[in-house]
Amino acid sequence: MTHEVRAVVARKKGAPVSVETILVPNPGPGEALVRVQACGVCHTDLHYREGGINDEFPFLLGHEAAGVVESVGEGVTEVAPGDFVVLNWRAVCGTCRACSKGKPWYCFATHNATRPMTLADGTPLSPALGIGAFAEKTLVAAGQCTKVDATASPAAAGLLGCGVMAGFGAAVNTGGVGRGDSIAVIGCGGVGMAAIAGAKVAGAGRIIAVDVDERKLKWAEQFGATDTVDSSRTDAVEAIRELTGGFGADVVVDAVGRPETFKQAFYARDLAGTAVLVGVPTPESTLDLPLLDVFGRGGALKSSWYGDCLPSRDFPALIDLYLQGRFDLGDFITETITLEDVETAFARMHHGDVLRSVVIL
Repeated sequence: MTHEVRAVVARKKGAPVSVETILVPNPGPGEALVRVQACGVCHTDLHYREGGINDEFPFLLGHEAAGVVESVGEGVTEVAPGDFVVLNWRAVCGTCRACSKGKPWYCFATHNATRPMTLADGTPLSPALGIGAFAEKTLVAAGQCTKVDATASPAAAGLLGCGVMAGFGAAVNTGGVGRGDSIAVIGCGGVGMAAIAGAKVAGAGRIIAVDVDERKLKWAEQFGATDTVDSSRTDAVEAIRELTGGFGADVVVDAVGRPETFKQAFYARDLAGTAVLVGVPTPESTLDLPLLDVFGRGGALKSSWYGDCLPSRDFPALIDLYLQGRFDLGDFITETITLEDVETAFARMHHGDVLRSVVIL
């Protein structure tokens, strides 16, 4: 059986997206068909539309989603029809060398569904991050479905599927920020804001938000920043040092991903402190640091991919925090929209007018 559903498709590089009827097959072995309830508009989707990921057009966009499992294929035991799930783009294999070492969040052989979703004329679609959730239904590997408490709002829960988890995990999982620590977050978009909120949950003592946009710095205070630095007006490194007794922060998260912001993170951390790169660099970006400084300052320089998360562990835990009122996912939602509004949402996101637009289906 094939399901005809409405979905957001990017047909050509840089061209406006369109809402079209696509064909979604029933799940094969190890796969699940999910009825999507909500999907956040993430910057990665815009990267796909602009050809910044690859050129495998047409793309089925959307990946930051929650919904209900409608059916499963042969051999699926982790989820069942009727389960409320958050989708993830790293279904771990369980057998690679990382998984075998007990570090599945580094899995080197993550996988997606293999049966293709297509345009009405049969042209195969490339689902964004192996998900493609700007659609009424999508087909994914069963391991991409993480069952969570069904009382959670789909619009809020779906945000864990990418940006919020990446930022929270960059601070807590990768950076290891803990009770009483100091942390600076450079770049206060959705990912940076989640790092700030994560640091607050973890009990950080001083949380410094750095950005060039006064609006975002005001938002950062609502998410838990104790101090803000407008780096368009002052030297960010010196400001962070001044706020931390002249030493620098224990952890500095670069949520921008530019050479100059990572240099700020490197020099704004305390001796033996940790710098975390979670912002996605462009392919042409290069980093030039004096090797003696790398040696002499000690500590750790880390990259954080998906917040070093393990969805089966982290998604239910963060949903519990959300339901307890300790981590308000709803604060990340600027607006709720329809499939027809995705192109406008891209423009608003590009201009920094929103943290997250969320498509409700």
